Amino acid sequence: MKFYSIRELRTETKNIYENIIQNGEAVITNNGKPSMLMINISEDNFDEILRAVRQARAMIAFNSMKMIAAKNNHMSEDEINAEIEKYRSEKLN
Repeated sequence: MKFYSIRELRTETKNIYENIIQNGEAVITNNGKPSMLMINISEDNFDEILRAVRQARAMIAFNSMKMIAAKNNHMSEDEINAEIEKYRSEKLN
């Protein structure tokens, strides 16, 4: 995976675009730290990719919240999972 600075994105847009078309993805950095992931998509798979990215972001946020809650002794992971299962079963009924 190729990394580009935000400055390179401004000055080498066409080269970055071509790299993403060829390799599928690139990372844009800001002050040397990753800040964006650019991925090649097509009209045919846009909805599927967008849904997958949103689901992945939600899972990352959820797992982070679970870890913070467990660290602060708010709820154990088992208690959180039990609440989730309870909600899911109520939603299905």
